[in-house]
Amino acid sequence: MDTCDFLDLLRERGSLIDNSISVKSTDKFQTTEGTTILAIRYRDGVLVAGDRRATMGNLVVYDRAEKVISIDDDSVLAISGSPAIAYEIARMLEMSLQYYRRSQLQDLSLEGKLRTLSRLLRQNLSMAMQGIGAVIPIYALFDKVEIGGKIFFYDLMGATFESVDFCTTGSGSHIIRGALYHVNRWGETPLAQMDDRMALETVVKMLETAAEYDTATGGYNPDSLIYPTVMRVRSDGISTVSEDELKSIIR
Repeated sequence: MDTCDFLDLLRERGSLIDNSISVKSTDKFQTTEGTTILAIRYRDGVLVAGDRRATMGNLVVYDRAEKVISIDDDSVLAISGSPAIAYEIARMLEMSLQYYRRSQLQDLSLEGKLRTLSRLLRQNLSMAMQGIGAVIPIYALFDKVEIGGKIFFYDLMGATFESVDFCTTGSGSHIIRGALYHVNRWGETPLAQMDDRMALETVVKMLETAAEYDTATGGYNPDSLIYPTVMRVRSDGISTVSEDELKSIIR
């Protein structure tokens, strides 16, 4: 059975949003956008993190947006760009993997998961080209075959790229990409050799650095109990870093 049969089934029943409808003008409205997200490979797997701010032009729409989403027992999707489209893509990816598991009585392969997400992004290309629905995700998972964490990122057309050490996207990404390279290349401990505590400190510092210089990226706010979302992707599954852990790091 084709790995994308579930998407075809939804399209036949009219349950899949058709993004091919042309929008002649975007001057009358602005879409909500979210940034910044990043993922790093460390000793035990992958850490995926994102700030909580959603913006519309120069306005802060929401400061508690969730940009790191669990897809199945082994993978996490981090989203930057249009939350409306990104959440729909995440939901469709999750349902596609569930459909395959239940119909084939086995999990979809790594290649199948990557192709499914690529296809969903490619179907959104018309919206992205119009500037009202661009989504640039990071997909992180733990590969049980090769035994290790993996990070993948995509372009607007759904092309898939694997990142060996780290990846970051969103409006604040250019600010911290160089910092991550410096830490990984010349720091005392490379990312791949960091333990859980060191890796967690690194991603929190990177997000705070992005928030300092990028208005679309939200920093932590202890008074309002707003902290970044951070998830661990390891051999024992996926877990969310608690607020208590983040408080300890921030102190």
